[in-house]
Amino acid sequence: MSLIKKNEFLNQIKNELKNTSNDENLGSVIQIINKNINNSDDWKMFEEAFNNADKDFFKKVKKIHPKLTSNDLRLCMYLRMNLSSKEIAPLLNISPRSIEIKRYRLRKKINLERKVNLNDYFISL
Repeated sequence: MSLIKKNEFLNQIKNELKNTSNDENLGSVIQIINKNINNSDDWKMFEEAFNNADKDFFKKVKKIHPKLTSNDLRLCMYLRMNLSSKEIAPLLNISPRSIEIKRYRLRKKINLERKVNLNDYFISL
């Protein structure tokens, strides 16, 4: 989680630098920031840590819902961790509204009734 927060922080700095001016020196700073942002490596480390903590979760979800994509599984994992849409949004680098849409689509994919809480469903697996 701290690695993901680091990437968020670096992205914010990069965006601020882009908005300030077109100084030649800023280009090299932005390149350094880009080199230090590792979304795929961070995800792999996070997934390994999660798998060590809860080894059977992905197996259960894939067995029950084989049509889920890797992005769907990532969302399932965050929901199992009982994170809110506002907490998940920066982890996936999308808006909270997009998370709500993802939650809705996930609910449809797994044919979950509206009265069942999505977080509770994945926590109970």
